[in-house]
Amino acid sequence: MDDKNVTRITNIHLLGFQTPKSIKNFIFFLFLIIYCVTVGGNLTIIILISYSKILHSPMYIFLSQLSTSDILLVTDIVPNILRTVLVQEMIISFLDCVTQYYFFAVSGGLECFLLTVMSYDRYLAICRPLHYTLIMNHRFCWIMIFTSWVLSIVTIMIFTLTMLSLQFCGPNVIDHFFCDLSPILELSCSDTTILQLQVTVSSALFVVIPFFIIIVSYCYILVTILQIPSITGRKKAFSTCSSHLIVVSIYYGTLVCVYLVPSTGQSWNITKFLSLFYTIVTPLMNPIVYSLRNKDLRKSAEQILKKILENL
Repeated sequence: MDDKNVTRITNIHLLGFQTPKSIKNFIFFLFLIIYCVTVGGNLTIIILISYSKILHSPMYIFLSQLSTSDILLVTDIVPNILRTVLVQEMIISFLDCVTQYYFFAVSGGLECFLLTVMSYDRYLAICRPLHYTLIMNHRFCWIMIFTSWVLSIVTIMIFTLTMLSLQFCGPNVIDHFFCDLSPILELSCSDTTILQLQVTVSSALFVVIPFFIIIVSYCYILVTILQIPSITGRKKAFSTCSSHLIVVSIYYGTLVCVYLVPSTGQSWNITKFLSLFYTIVTPLMNPIVYSLRNKDLRKSAEQILKKILENL
């Protein structure tokens, strides 16, 4: 296509959720409350882990990074949702749309890597307890965290730059509540073969391989737990990984449905609904699940609250 005859997109119309006016305010305050609870809950976990010495083990360090990723994710997505709920249709620049996608993809990729490393941490703790402190030391822990951040930032940057090299000539309407990859590519009038190849490779890196590692890890964990003779011992071993398993099930379950299951015949309303789970529900559930099922976190929170009350 001749560049001179191409009308390039400069603005994007995000349709968001087409909510009736009668419940617009309710939906707005619902998302606002969810956002405040999510950020507040994840910030609380980060503060607790930073403050309490008993929470300086690798498992909790990974959890603090997961909370950081969740805050980045909801802060990238929810403010735009609030705007689209109020105005029904939001107009943003094309560059802002791509920027939103970049930070969404980085936080999503980071979450995949962190959940994978956390499953390996639980595998070592349950299946190889004598080798745990030798392998999962603080140096290895921070190397894994640094690697997860770098891989996410660099990999997403590569195909985001490839995306920016394409021509986008409309229509400039995205029927979604955020700028995801598929809706953006539907606006392109260029050959997207190279970008699709990059996305396929990155999908294997971020979703398929991590999910396989998690499944294998939990197979070994399950076998080890079943070999424990006492029921009390089995319950104690399972409780150390049950919170992580719940979060993994919700997060990867919706990722697979949205990105890996063929979308032919699947309406955008279903896609939007499923996308809510890994962009909003999972970051909301993480602090709730971990705080309710973790005695160390609850104990640290009680100690901090007690000290605050004593100083008043």
